Amino acid sequence: MNIVTAKEMYVWDRQAMEEAGIDGKILMENAGRAVAQNVEKLVDKRQRILVLIGAGNNGGDGFVIARTLLNKGYTVRAVQVVPDEKIKGDALAHKHMFLASNYQLEHLEKLLDLFQSIDHSDVVIDSMLGIGVEGRLRSPIDQVVEYLNQSKCLKIAVDIPSGVPADEGVTDFSGLKVDHTFTIAAPKISMFIEKTAPYFGEWEVVEIGLPTAKLKKAKRKLWEKRDVAATFPRRNAYAHKGVHGKALFVGGSFSMPGSIAMAARAGLRSGAGLATVATVESAWPSVAAHIPEATYTRVEEEAGSMVGVIDSGIEGYDAIAIGMGMGRKEGAEAMLRNVLEKSTCPVLIDADGLYHAKQLLDEVSVRNAPVILTPHPGEMAHLLGIKVPELLARPFEWSQRLASERGVYVVLKGPATIITTPEGTQYVETSGNAGLAKGGSGDVLSGILLAMIMQTSSVADALCNGCFLHGKTAERLTEDSHSQVDLLATDVVEGLSQTLRTFSG
Repeated sequence: MNIVTAKEMYVWDRQAMEEAGIDGKILMENAGRAVAQNVEKLVDKRQRILVLIGAGNNGGDGFVIARTLLNKGYTVRAVQVVPDEKIKGDALAHKHMFLASNYQLEHLEKLLDLFQSIDHSDVVIDSMLGIGVEGRLRSPIDQVVEYLNQSKCLKIAVDIPSGVPADEGVTDFSGLKVDHTFTIAAPKISMFIEKTAPYFGEWEVVEIGLPTAKLKKAKRKLWEKRDVAATFPRRNAYAHKGVHGKALFVGGSFSMPGSIAMAARAGLRSGAGLATVATVESAWPSVAAHIPEATYTRVEEEAGSMVGVIDSGIEGYDAIAIGMGMGRKEGAEAMLRNVLEKSTCPVLIDADGLYHAKQLLDEVSVRNAPVILTPHPGEMAHLLGIKVPELLARPFEWSQRLASERGVYVVLKGPATIITTPEGTQYVETSGNAGLAKGGSGDVLSGILLAMIMQTSSVADALCNGCFLHGKTAERLTEDSHSQVDLLATDVVEGLSQTLRTFSG
């Protein structure tokens, strides 16, 4: 499923009408009916519905929704919140259909009267403003939105809540916070931005009959369960440990042995055939106690932290993960440099490795084999040399810039994880919950991702599926046996087996 900007959505509409010959009034009818059908699933006929109708396509959808629900016997009041001259084109045609159906249309004349209507409604459907809004709301819509935000009624938005930007990069806005959003044709970027996502509530895409085969595809896609089913690695009946990859996990220190242990254990749980842990000698006893299946190779240490290269070299591995618990001593940077220069397999860099990677981006850029960076927002901002709020305002743009300029895969972790390829294609994976907001979760994800990379021909598919496996395991555990408060990273590792039963062969 594509994720679109406002501009891309307008292009789709134009292609449908001008190139495919679909009348705009038909698309509007389809949109309104699709939203109305979804409203019926949430609302019963005893509840009082108020439809607030503005200008443009969003307002036109509102006329169709109100007419459709009235036709089906719902109690609906329709209020036009903009002057008559603002209703034009296809929206005006549907306004005429609404009135010709012998239904009553009210107009916003006094805000107090509208506020009383809101107070006497169980459900308010917002079709006031669509994706073309720029800047802060103006009177009287700003006052309507402010009043609605304090109301206890069920609030449903058509396409996008009024006042909320469709694109990333907008931080100064006033918008309506709704319980449900039925968005038209495709999700909008702002549904995945930290500042704007909470305004949408639960959201669902409604199909309106656009000619999908003809539409210009966006470079952003939502990774869905059907994508997982189509790309998840399957085991051959004649498989042996060698064909599922030999992984090297580099990291750990005397004071942080758990990071590398969790990563390696997660990698083996996720299907890696063999795992070697490269760590300091003082950390190995703790690591070995948690993952007896892994072999060990020693790294020079100073005061419990790694400062040198791996004793046995780095040849013969199918993928390397580096950074978890390795520390920030200067010698650790030399270790990362050595791995990047000497290895010929995919290298995943996480945690402390990302701290050192900032100084080695030139080395990263010239590498022939894939490099995967897996930062959380703080680490990503450090890599880019910007502030975290600046990153969070434009995570798609910054991720694409880093991936394209440096030729790397970027996994920007968060409630909506953004996976970006060196070509600039982006995927959003939304599984998981707040139970993952705990130390060690990123280490576990790194192990899963490395295992997926070794079992899948497409690095992008591997990263998307690894994020899905990680998040879905947390979701299942907090449904069955844990809360989001007590869930530990080690619980996720041990919970992988049940999730894998669903998707692996």
